[in-house]
Amino acid sequence: MKKLIFFATFFILTITSFGQSTIENLKIVWPEEYKWKVGSNQEDQTQQMIELIPGNETIDKWTIIGTMMSTKGAKNVPMDVAMNTMFDQAKQNAIKPTLTLIERNDTAKNAWIIFKIEAPKFKNDKNPESQLYYIIQGQSSLYSNFVAIKEKTLSKDFVDKWTKVFKSSELVYQ
Repeated sequence: MKKLIFFATFFILTITSFGQSTIENLKIVWPEEYKWKVGSNQEDQTQQMIELIPGNETIDKWTIIGTMMSTKGAKNVPMDVAMNTMFDQAKQNAIKPTLTLIERNDTAKNAWIIFKIEAPKFKNDKNPESQLYYIIQGQSSLYSNFVAIKEKTLSKDFVDKWTKVFKSSELVYQ
């Protein structure tokens, strides 16, 4: 009888452990100086997007914004394709945007790319906006992240600071 209970318990534990799926997330340590808060958090079956803004600003009026997007189920996406997709989206609304590759690693276990898109103005907004992107391929999702400011260009100091922030991020599994 003890053997039957042991094997029944072992069988149930084995089934439940296989039934649980691992959850993958990208952990970014956003600089504390901005006292970030969530401006918006939207999720559906295929994507999640979280926008972070400084604690004393609103989602409609910000000076700097951080955006984290995960595309669930997107696997083996070439980094050139991911970068060009973001640039194509920018070209739909921005006037004369420019794309600059900063750094990439296609041979890492999780391929990644850092680039910037700078735009002097937009079709519906005369204010400039520039974004520094970090895209990394996870095992189960593609993570597209950027930090944006309302400037025509990004300074070298800005790019260096945020490149360091993004490159120190890590994929975590629960």
